[in-house]
Amino acid sequence: EIERLTLAGHRALALGDAREAVGCFRKALLLSGGTASPRLRRACAFNLGAAYVETGKPEKGLEFLLQSQPLEESGAHLGDLYFNIRAAHEGLQDFPKALDYFGKAVGHDRVAQAGSQAGTRVQMGCCYLGMREPARAARCFLDAAQTYAAAASPEAATVALSRASGSMLQSRRFRAAEIVGVLTQCRSLCENIPDPALRGKLYNDIGLGYSQLCIFSLAAESFERALALCSGEPDRRREAALLQNLGAAHNALCSFNTALGWHRRAAALHSTLGNRRAQGQCFGNLAYACSRLRNHEAAAENYLHALQAFRDSGDVQGQWQACEGLGTACFHLGDPQKAIGHYKEAL
Repeated sequence: EIERLTLAGHRALALGDAREAVGCFRKALLLSGGTASPRLRRACAFNLGAAYVETGKPEKGLEFLLQSQPLEESGAHLGDLYFNIRAAHEGLQDFPKALDYFGKAVGHDRVAQAGSQAGTRVQMGCCYLGMREPARAARCFLDAAQTYAAAASPEAATVALSRASGSMLQSRRFRAAEIVGVLTQCRSLCENIPDPALRGKLYNDIGLGYSQLCIFSLAAESFERALALCSGEPDRRREAALLQNLGAAHNALCSFNTALGWHRRAAALHSTLGNRRAQGQCFGNLAYACSRLRNHEAAAENYLHALQAFRDSGDVQGQWQACEGLGTACFHLGDPQKAIGHYKEAL
């Protein structure tokens, strides 16, 4: 009966029915309590613990996984056990303990079988991010990218490089030239990724990385590539964000005439999506471009639109920035009293 329940539990897991699996494994564990085999009880506890981790209940899972640990640190299935205990600790956001079990898992058969040395480094990187240690996370992601590239897995290598660049920027411990090198490598690999959705996401991430490094020409180029790849998506939020990013990049490049079109398209799409705050940001960017083109009347009009959008969305910072912009526009339009009123409102 225990064997039948165990097989049924594994079959349910394979079909994605983790709740059914938990039920089968729980019954098997209860029945194993009436046997004289501690090894059988540990195996049943392991199955139940792993199933709980799979259902998103790491605390419950950890309880049974710890019960399944053998008295001696040996055995063919220790790699599986340590990986599941690691997953439970990661689910509980106890990242130091998760890393400890990564170390225990290395060298056991599962790491070698899955060829997942690189995957292990990625998961360790995620743990370090959870511990707010982005520099160590970046090194894990870079190691993973190198291993994936050697194993002829270009998609996984590109994703790891993208995560590495984000962590490098977050840590502020890497030179700009190092980060540019990673972004360049990522962009080069990106061209050969067949999945358009993944390629578009990566180009967007690359563009954001270049923006943080103030290399706006490459940022704009990356955003345009990403935009071309997401135009057919039913969810248009990414498209709206890319249009907004393109407008901001062209503002930074002082190519304000080009920026106007991106700002208007972004504002219109954010309006359709009901994202009032983002629409306000687009109006603010549009107003700034108009002011730099000395069209102060259009600047004032768009700052008013931005102000109303920020009021609707409760964005206080956006409101005072829009008021400040209105003050500047009114001053250029020859109305200093109105300008003073807007500056006071900003204060």
